[in-house]
Amino acid sequence: MILSLIVAAAENNVIGKDNGLIWHLPADLKHFKTLTTGHPIVMGRRTFQSIGKALPNRRNVVITHNPAFCAEGCECYSDITDALEALRAETEVFIIGGGTLYNALWEKADRLYLTRVHTRVEGDTFIPEVKATQWTEVNRTEVVADEKNEFACSFLTYERKESSSR
Repeated sequence: MILSLIVAAAENNVIGKDNGLIWHLPADLKHFKTLTTGHPIVMGRRTFQSIGKALPNRRNVVITHNPAFCAEGCECYSDITDALEALRAETEVFIIGGGTLYNALWEKADRLYLTRVHTRVEGDTFIPEVKATQWTEVNRTEVVADEKNEFACSFLTYERKESSSR
């Protein structure tokens, strides 16, 4: 199983504020959908609640400490280790947020799909720094700002370097 993180972050590594996204980038949403459709997605409860529903054509897994929480179309686990064990037969699993899961799995992930939003913003949720000692950039696509996408961004794909510790 390939464990992949998928995230959009500003140049200062901000990914959110007040449990929500900071920008509206249809190009990034389309990119996210293209990459994750047909694969399991794993998210924290607050991320799920900010989305509001299970995403179609994906196995939706929610991590929550609330044993009473369950959501239609989702599998719920109280522990990320148990969730990943249940997904072990999958080819690629996407961690889609939030900040707690990104930080918990940053050192364990095999791949990082990063949409680098070319702006600096205020926020309260961050990802760790993408260090050249840990990650190798294997793909980059530039997206210009336009009438639908308020900021330019880069779709970056990184693979974990073999020598970096997990």
